[in-house]
Amino acid sequence: MKINNVQQSIVNPYKANQMKAEQLEQKAKMKTDKLEISSEAKQLSEISSFTVERNERVQQLKEQVQAGNYEVDAEKLASSMLNFYKA
Repeated sequence: MKINNVQQSIVNPYKANQMKAEQLEQKAKMKTDKLEISSEAKQLSEISSFTVERNERVQQLKEQVQAGNYEVDAEKLASSMLNFYKA
């Protein structure tokens, strides 16, 4: 009777599982994301004068609404809406 090397992986099934676990760990390590923000982007994200002016305007509008003094100029609103949709 002649016996060939049949199903040799059955001899040590733990080694195969260990190899699979190591491969999964290596794949997980490779899939990490990295983000770098340039100095220019950091400067752009800092508070600008436009942001400060806008915050002041929003605060003024809030105060007017709470006091009941805020009125909408209908003609100006309609003109702005037309200009927006024409462009």
